Formats: sequence, C-alpha cells, structure tokens
Amino acid sequence: MSNPPRVRHISECFIKPQHALEESKRPFYLTPWDLNLLNANYIQKGLLFTKSPAADDREDSIKTLLGRLKRSLSVTLVDFYPLAGRLVTKKGENPPSCLISVDCAGGPGARFIHAALDMTISDILSPVDVPSVVQSFFDHDRALNYDGQTMPLLSIQVTELEDGIFLGCSMNHCIADGTSYWHFFNNWSEIFQAEGNKVSITRPPILIDGFLMGYGPIINLPFTDQDEFISRIEAPKLRDRMFHFTSESIARLKANANAEYNTNEISSFQSLSALVWRCITRARGPPHDQVTRCWFATNNRSRLDPPLSPDYFGNSLHAVAGVATAVSLVSNMLGFSTIRCMMGSSPRFNMYGNEFGMGKAIALRSGYANKVDGKVSSYPGYEGGGSIDLEVCLPADSMCVLESDEEFMNAVSVFHQPHWFGRPCNS
Repeated sequence: MSNPPRVRHISECFIKPQHALEESKRPFYLTPWDLNLLNANYIQKGLLFTKSPAADDREDSIKTLLGRLKRSLSVTLVDFYPLAGRLVTKKGENPPSCLISVDCAGGPGARFIHAALDMTISDILSPVDVPSVVQSFFDHDRALNYDGQTMPLLSIQVTELEDGIFLGCSMNHCIADGTSYWHFFNNWSEIFQAEGNKVSITRPPILIDGFLMGYGPIINLPFTDQDEFISRIEAPKLRDRMFHFTSESIARLKANANAEYNTNEISSFQSLSALVWRCITRARGPPHDQVTRCWFATNNRSRLDPPLSPDYFGNSLHAVAGVATAVSLVSNMLGFSTIRCMMGSSPRFNMYGNEFGMGKAIALRSGYANKVDGKVSSYPGYEGGGSIDLEVCLPADSMCVLESDEEFMNAVSVFHQPHWFGRPCNS
C-alpha cells in the first residue's frame, strides 16, 4: 500500500510591516482576556480557492500570486503591528511574578510559507470527514499561545493543490479573538485587491493595550515558572465533519422552537444550537441525571459599558453556558434545550468576502487547533442567505450515532458546492 501524499514545503520567509508606526516601538501589554488564553492553541482557519484555468504559465501565475500576497501582507501589518512581534516574559523574584507583553518591534515578522500537495480539491471536499491532511495546511501545529515567545505570532501558509490554492492562517489567540482574526483577514483582502492604488482601509483596527484599558496596573502573573500555569494536553482521536444547514432548514427549526413555547423570541442560532446540544448529548448516551452544559463564546464588545468599538483588535470574549440534565435535554421540547458541548466561531464573520485574485473561496476549513470532544464551530454557508455550516468534532462512536439521529439528519441539508464540482459532497 502506497503512502498518502504529504504536504511539502517549497520556501519560507518572514514578512515585516512596510513601515513602523511610532506606537509599534513600545511594548504592548495584554489584557486579562488575552492572558486567559495562554494555554489555548493558535487560531487556525483557512480558505480554499480554485486555480484559474486561464493561467497560461502556472509557475509564473503562482509566483505572481505569492508576490502580491507578501506585499499586501506587509502593508496590512503596518496597522496590525502586534502580529509582527513576539511575546516576551519579564520575571520578578519578590514577590514571584512574570509579566508577559508583546515586543512589537523586536519580533521576526509574520512567517510566510509556500507549500504544495499532490491532491485535488475533490480529494479534500469529497470525503465524509475532513481529511487529516488538512491539518498540514497550517503552521504552528499543536503550538500553544505561550509559545509565541519563540514562534511567530502570525503565520501564513499557501498550499498549492493540483487544481486549487489553500490559504491557511495561524494567529496567536492571545493577540486576537475570532472577531479580530477575520477583521485582519478582511483588511488583508481589501489591501490585496487595491494593490497599485493608494488604499485607505475601511475599518482600521483599534489597538488599546491592557494598561490603557483601565484595568489598573499592568498585570503580573503570580508565577516564576511556565510549568506552574502552562499544560500541554493532546486531544483525543476525533472525527471532524462538516454539516450544512440551509436557511430554509434553519427557519423551520426556529419556527418549531417558537411554536413549542408560544413565543417569537427564540432566534435562528439559538434553535440550531439547541438541536446540536440535544442531539450530541443523545449520541453520547449519558445517565439521565447527568448534568450537561453547552458553552458559547460570546463577543463582549457591545456588552460593555461603555461599549468597545467593533473594530477593537484583541480579545473581548467570554464563555457562557446553558445547563440541563440529560433527561430534560433529550425530551421533545426543542426550545428547552456534553456532557459538554462548545460552540465557537460565528456565521456572522465575513469569511467568504475575502478574495485574493482567485474569486470567491469555495470552502472553509480549520486545523488541529482547539478541537476537543464536543467542539462545534459555526461558519456562514457558501451560498449565504442565512445558511450555516457546522464543523463537529466527536469520537468515532458518538459521531456514528449522531449520523443516525433522525432529528438531526432531517435538519441537515445536502452540502452545496459550486457548480464546477460536478456532484455534491456527502451530507
């Protein structure tokens, strides 16, 4: 049996900001929200594009693309300068403490990797589960955010497939949450498309370090050694599968949930989340008195008083949980609705609006980062209009039960792919 194709790295370089802003020359202090993520993985999300069939010289075409990506990235990093830096720790002895900040000027810049894989788009999108090779489309595999002291805080990997391009981005989660991650991506795309013209980005990031946010003194952690607060845990073996929900399917879920409670206050995403929570709990088969929790990562920007700007660059999120016993959760009341289920990402993020000279992306995929039993990531559906894709991570036995769950699969739609693909993926 022949070995499966592997991603091979062709070249690597580092990209620094085109020029340095004055504020990028001083340390950038992290907030409690930022420091809380030292033990988490980097954010790893990416976009899959088709190669242009009109390209006469593929080698020249990829060379041109890589050049434009590097130049526009350099311009983007001017405003998003913490991403070009590195984490540094200053230790104190009496009392024991460590101060972690970002050295924006002394970092190596963003890593930029050109890679290739002898596989096709169909090889990536056709299998029921997301192929494990997709994890190789991202740098910083299994790295923790604390590793940003020796690893770049941002790494871009451009992987050539036989008929496509995957643009993968790994970003240190201590520097940015999902809102800021896609804010950066959106600005990079805007600058790429305006190359050759003077560009004034629509939404420049607002950078406020932890000291200036009003938290009082700069935060010193009460530790002297990383082993006191950093732990490296390998995720269990999981199946990773995408499920597609059309806007019509989600509208039915919402209507049914509101009808059950004679209300109109249950939202589309609440009804979809309730379905996922209930069906995943049922797939796990816990005891009836087992308490289950569904955690949601919420954006705090608009919830603060006074509110933060939606363009605030950093972490501003909080985890909230719904709690129910297994027996109440798997009852017939959808609106009521692990033993732990974690809902991350958001279908509100502008993911498919990022174009880099290759037209609209045809799919979104993520890497190894932050995947645990019961992790569910939500993305906008390819066709838009309120459709949603859910990436669900479960052990093989639980996933098999979920795939046989009539209530869940009746809500799942055939996954729509662009017309060129020839046939839909498995639902």
